[in-house]
Amino acid sequence: MPAGRKIALVSGGSRGLGATLITGFLDRRYAVATLSRTKTAFISDTMRKRRQFLWRCVDGRDPEALLGFVREVGERFGRIDVLVNNAAIAVEGILSTMQTREIVETVEANLTAALVLARACSRFMLRQGSGCIVNISSVHALRGHSGVAVYSATKAALDGLTRSLARELGPRQIRVNSVAPGFFESDMVAAMSKDQKERIARRTPLRRLARVDEIANVVQFLASDQASFITGQTLVVDGGITC
Repeated sequence: MPAGRKIALVSGGSRGLGATLITGFLDRRYAVATLSRTKTAFISDTMRKRRQFLWRCVDGRDPEALLGFVREVGERFGRIDVLVNNAAIAVEGILSTMQTREIVETVEANLTAALVLARACSRFMLRQGSGCIVNISSVHALRGHSGVAVYSATKAALDGLTRSLARELGPRQIRVNSVAPGFFESDMVAAMSKDQKERIARRTPLRRLARVDEIANVVQFLASDQASFITGQTLVVDGGITC
């Protein structure tokens, strides 16, 4: 490992925002570790082309597997400088008609996994006396929408985690922030009809949905030294839809 190279761990890096984040960190000369339940073409291609890249097939609902992955990252790279809690599943449906299993699995994947990863990675950061955690929240955590109560609850919890953990870790120079994206090209948006997307764009002051790189750039900013005095914040990137 070259001296001075930083290490970023990104959960849910097989596609979408996670894949864009991985590419961005690698381009900034970070070593990057990621986990996902599936090995996509992006993962295979990155493993072939980038030496400082580690991927493992891990189910985020399995705490022991998550802890094992963090241990492996620590053993291979020696430190963890950045954690991005990006992995999440989007479940839609009216709460009164949802199955208990769907509720539990969403909480495990979206919230419990983030807590487990934050605990494990923060132990490395505490030994280092530095580090950065970025939680990927959502505008659904800030404004109510029918049909996404469970998803919204998990994202609102991440924002609460951000504020409290920033207090806990700040004295050791570890920053914790959230990014709350609005609607951008993702699995959730891909399931929408053209009319739904157009309605969202009309309600958005900038009159469009975000590009995935516009979300990733904000995460990269918060992980950089340019944001060295920003902690405990939720940065909303939604084109003004919640203003």
